[in-house]
Amino acid sequence: MTVKDVAKELKLDWHAVKALDKEYMQEQLRRNPVSAPRAIGIDEISLRKGHTYRIVVSDLQRGRPIWYGGEDRSEESMDMFYQWLGPKKTKKIQLAVMDMWKAFEKSTTKNVSGAAILYDKFHVIRHLGDALDKIRKMEYTRLSGKDRSYIKGQKYTLLSNRENLTLNGQKALKKLLKANKRLNAAYLLKESFGQLWSYQTEGWARRFFDNWKNALKWQRLEPYEKFAKMIERHWDGIAAYSRPENKVSLGFVEGMNNKIRVIQRKAYGLRDEEYLRLKILTCMLKEI
Repeated sequence: MTVKDVAKELKLDWHAVKALDKEYMQEQLRRNPVSAPRAIGIDEISLRKGHTYRIVVSDLQRGRPIWYGGEDRSEESMDMFYQWLGPKKTKKIQLAVMDMWKAFEKSTTKNVSGAAILYDKFHVIRHLGDALDKIRKMEYTRLSGKDRSYIKGQKYTLLSNRENLTLNGQKALKKLLKANKRLNAAYLLKESFGQLWSYQTEGWARRFFDNWKNALKWQRLEPYEKFAKMIERHWDGIAAYSRPENKVSLGFVEGMNNKIRVIQRKAYGLRDEEYLRLKILTCMLKEI
């Protein structure tokens, strides 16, 4: 229930209910002090439509957000987290999971020189999805008539996981891939790329990626070629997952990020940022 719903149900002032909610969450945080994290997840959220960002850092082993702050998504704002955590606890960090935003990496490398950097799988896959959508648009522009009609309105069908599609969606996907060889090749390459994170050694992961990259030859899939170059530039942070000491549940990371984004969406338009901060920091804590 929302604060407004509770206030209506209990016939209380909206501001009084919100104040009680804030006190409750503050007590939750007091009872659950932050311990030194071994593995952290770094993500950013936008407060409003535009470019107002805050950084959220989570303890991946304990499964909870531990810091919300910064003034934007700059290196200086990321430094604020390590200053807040303190040198003693910061030294305990062995792994930092993040997207491919240079400011986060530079700050982490500077403040925790011994920590491994791991790029979040779901952010990488999102870049691949964007590349596939560009190919879809290119094909739509290139074709006409019946060939174009198969592509129109099929963005969701093409970018979704097959198992998430309805029966009609699966039929539409099958028809689309049968009608367009280039989209079919691009789709199969996208579906296979997730296998990269299944290898136990960097050597096997590298062999898979080289084979995937070689499969692009003669396909005329320019957005994928650009994606492959991006992977090359960030290879160390992607291959880091193949090392046993860097194994974290990437599904959990994505699940927690999604939960934070649901809170964020509900908070659009709210002016009380402290309330949003408390909501995020307590979203994975047990009720008192």
